[in-house]
Amino acid sequence: MVHRPRRLRKNPVVREMVAETRLSKDMFIYPYFIVPGKNVIHPLEAMPGISHFSEDTLLSDVEKGLKLGVNKIMLFGVGDEKSEDAASAYHDHSLVPSAVRLLKKNFGDDLYIVTDVCVCSYTTHGHCGILKDDYVQNDPTVEVIAKMGLTHAQAGADMLAPSDMMDGRIAAMRQLLDGQGFVNTAIMSHATKFASAYYGPFREAADCAPSKGDRKAYQMDFRNGNEALREALLDESEGADVLMVKPALAYLDVMHNLKQHTDLPIACYNVSGEYSMVKAAAQRGWIDEQKVVMETMHAFARAGASIITTYHIRDMVEKNWL
Repeated sequence: MVHRPRRLRKNPVVREMVAETRLSKDMFIYPYFIVPGKNVIHPLEAMPGISHFSEDTLLSDVEKGLKLGVNKIMLFGVGDEKSEDAASAYHDHSLVPSAVRLLKKNFGDDLYIVTDVCVCSYTTHGHCGILKDDYVQNDPTVEVIAKMGLTHAQAGADMLAPSDMMDGRIAAMRQLLDGQGFVNTAIMSHATKFASAYYGPFREAADCAPSKGDRKAYQMDFRNGNEALREALLDESEGADVLMVKPALAYLDVMHNLKQHTDLPIACYNVSGEYSMVKAAAQRGWIDEQKVVMETMHAFARAGASIITTYHIRDMVEKNWL
């Protein structure tokens, strides 16, 4: 035989030399859930290893992460006042902008802060927008999303991650940010966020389950790969700096296809259901957690993601999996 591919798999040294996909901790973003109060660390039953944090305990935990090289985080607010119009989402004293100011005061540019921009945790009904006649209204929601993003930028957020899936929200955010002088605040669009069953545990973490109906009228149909590409390219044309695919594991084909059609960085969100299934199986001894996690992370990178948001990253750095 002339061709023997096994020659380059002979031992670990040669396998490392020819590896096509490599991971670095610089690729990863770690999500946090912030709640009101003091000295709060409340473990989430559905997401082993993940907790709610108050501002003071968040500060301490972020500092520990920084020492390990985890210098990019994503913030979700949980527990602000809920209303029909989601007004607390863009108050400058709400949980996320308050935490951003505290973190920036203590860590400055050593910490890169991404904030989730969506109103599901701020509405009484749990939907990602302003509800009228049981239908989420697009344009009024876009106005709220843009104001929420501006509030986060004013507090010092480095990047905004709108996850609402309203039409036109990237253009509205970019126009408002630029008009207020925040031309350097980046936008990582949840460009293709699917209406997925993998979000289950997150709804406990973010207290945002819809009180009625579902999110299929605005989040994407998981059967549609071409529509996913169209959504992402629309966000690129409106000024997004990074395009995210969410969830990640069941949508590797979407990531790969998007990579062929854009020069922007591709991000993915390794969501709560994906995380919790691994944790549950590992706790029962059914899988080797380290091997499964690292295989999954390489799959994301191989599919085209250069930015990975995952709840696994603290385990990965604390246990030297990378």
